[in-house]
Amino acid sequence: MDRMIYVAMAGAQQTMLAQAANSQSLANANTTGFRAELTAFRSQPVFGPGYPSRVYAMAESPGIDFVPGTIETTGRPLDVALSGAGWMAVQAPDGSEAYTRAGDLHISTNGILETSTGRPVLGDGGPIAIPPHQKLTIGSDGTVSIVPLGQLPNTLAVVDRIKLVNPPLADLTRGPDGLFVSRDGKPAPADASLRLVSGALESSNVNPVDSMVRMIELARSFDMQIKVMQAARRNDAATAQLMRIQ
Repeated sequence: MDRMIYVAMAGAQQTMLAQAANSQSLANANTTGFRAELTAFRSQPVFGPGYPSRVYAMAESPGIDFVPGTIETTGRPLDVALSGAGWMAVQAPDGSEAYTRAGDLHISTNGILETSTGRPVLGDGGPIAIPPHQKLTIGSDGTVSIVPLGQLPNTLAVVDRIKLVNPPLADLTRGPDGLFVSRDGKPAPADASLRLVSGALESSNVNPVDSMVRMIELARSFDMQIKVMQAARRNDAATAQLMRIQ
């Protein structure tokens, strides 16, 4: 009887974890450049004294869905999207290098080019500082150019170049802040072959319909596990009643 209860309990618990991961992806369906988290169930024998006679369900994340989202034109000069593979380097809260595909940039009050979450965008020599200007453009190779104040419109001054990288996807892991970092902690080298699309943003690769269907499936699975536990409770009560009769 206890085997039935614990197997159902473990299944319900792991279903809740899978539902949390699915809900996070669904909540970020409109987040620029977001990558959905994959979830899967597998059987896990319980090892201990004696033979592993019990098998529980385990919910785990086999990885991240790196399929690119769609590129949508915005016309905003500070919006950029990566065409194809690659990442944009930003400064993580601890000062290390992290990577994102969220290209909805802005200039802070201190003149630093930042992402929408406030992470400084890295260039050839660290965070990119933007001097006072009357116009700013970002080239397809990541070059940031400005027209200085008081200069003619055709007078362009190169400020810096956004660092674009393309490390192997297997070497990346996502942190709790949504930024990707190298597993070994080492910064990836710049890749000059990568290209940006100016005036555009990459949407999230989360499919809301698929996520909603997945949410319904997980909810039904959770209800099924609860019903199994309730059945185990009724069986236990019936067994106890029979023992009292004898």
